[in-house]
Amino acid sequence: MSSAAPALRMAGIRKQFPGVVALDGVDLEVKQGEVHILLGENGAGKSTLMKVLSGALRKDSGSIEIDGRAVEIEGPRHAQALGVSIIYQEFNLVPQLSAADNIFLGREPASPLGVVDARRAHAEAGRLLEGLGVKVDTRVPVRALGVAQQQMVEVAKALSGDARILIMDEPTSALTDAEIEQLFATIGRLTASGVAVIYISHRMQEVQRVGHRVTVLRDGKRVATHDVASVSIAELVRLMANRELTEHFPKRRLEPGEVVLSARNLTRGKALQDCSLTLRRGEVVGLAGLLGAGRTELARAIVGADPLDGGSVEVKGRAVFARGPGDVIERGVGLVPEDRKTQGLVLGLSVQRNLALPSARRLSKLGVMDARAEAELAEREIQDLRIKTPSPAQPVALLSGGNQQKVVLGKWLGANVDVLILDEPTRGIDVGAKVEIYELMNRLTAQGAAILMISSELPEVLGMSDRILVMHQGRIAAELLARDATQEKLLAAALGRLQ
Repeated sequence: MSSAAPALRMAGIRKQFPGVVALDGVDLEVKQGEVHILLGENGAGKSTLMKVLSGALRKDSGSIEIDGRAVEIEGPRHAQALGVSIIYQEFNLVPQLSAADNIFLGREPASPLGVVDARRAHAEAGRLLEGLGVKVDTRVPVRALGVAQQQMVEVAKALSGDARILIMDEPTSALTDAEIEQLFATIGRLTASGVAVIYISHRMQEVQRVGHRVTVLRDGKRVATHDVASVSIAELVRLMANRELTEHFPKRRLEPGEVVLSARNLTRGKALQDCSLTLRRGEVVGLAGLLGAGRTELARAIVGADPLDGGSVEVKGRAVFARGPGDVIERGVGLVPEDRKTQGLVLGLSVQRNLALPSARRLSKLGVMDARAEAELAEREIQDLRIKTPSPAQPVALLSGGNQQKVVLGKWLGANVDVLILDEPTRGIDVGAKVEIYELMNRLTAQGAAILMISSELPEVLGMSDRILVMHQGRIAAELLARDATQEKLLAAALGRLQ
């Protein structure tokens, strides 16, 4: 890496919101051509620091230098002009536009007459993508591309403005192993050309795989910066959480009780084909499989979110004729969806109102919400789940990702569900918050609930399940007891090779 001035130096950065000090004198230095990992539990200040750097937020105090020159970042466009680009965890693409249109949106190449030069845009977009080691048809709408290709369009978009500092927020959360390797190869090419990469991830194995140095934030402060080669994962976890997390999967096994949910022969086009399962009180059933295997479709079919071509669902021995999710919720079934922001929360509402939504009928009198009962439920769940929020009235959109996930879980906890379906419940959240969610799962099963947990992380499936179902091409290809399962067996079943 270069011995020249650092690509970035942030010193004493402070940012305060009403009731919350999000950043308290944070320092960060990133060298040219390095991958600098930024770690911290949800709410530690990572996203706020990056929003300051990318111009989405103005700092209250502190200083920023880019390539040794002091700057005052006035907004996102100014940050881009300074060579800073950010790729968010949720893609920032316009689905109906082509790759080329997305890459140059707002900065379209123009002819001498001032007309958009589409041919030049597609040619330049193609060169950018080829330079990243991928071939993408720059003329098709990006909604027709795979997740990994969309990710590369985001990278090309960031680099199209001659980015020298590239921020990547959870870039592998929706990628397969092969796609992750492709992304890492791309990162290697970028750093070799001198680009500095700030890499935010909660996947601890990626720290040593791709990072050069790592900075840990906790409670809005920088607590340590280390060379990756000189620090262990256990030490990084301790620095993040300020406590030892000796058991990452604190599963408490119980004797399963009566069948509380039964799904028989669920069929929906090619997505689901003759799928059957049972859930018993006190047990966690893991649902594994590759992306596109039908796991989310199965969850949505059970809760009545999508219509079925055939099959039936019974809850506590009674058939459910679902016209929509509301009918299934009334029977005591809850769903924590994979996309918490668009499907699990109403971002414009408060933490309190989100927590009370599934319980609205129970908390209402003559169709009017009982404000005191709603407030009591919210206060109880905020305290029990340790949701970090300045008040129950805080808009849920302003919480960190991990605390948003706790709100999604808390609303079902408050609704006293008998069956809870968790679709990727720990995606994009830190190690400490994951353990808290696992403890919540233990608490629910101890109270007699049944849990169906969909997860792409095989250690999580093995560590927290009593039984494991594996899907392959819309079918349940295997059922194993957790004590008999291995990652190799699960992968073989997911690939349709388990005999």
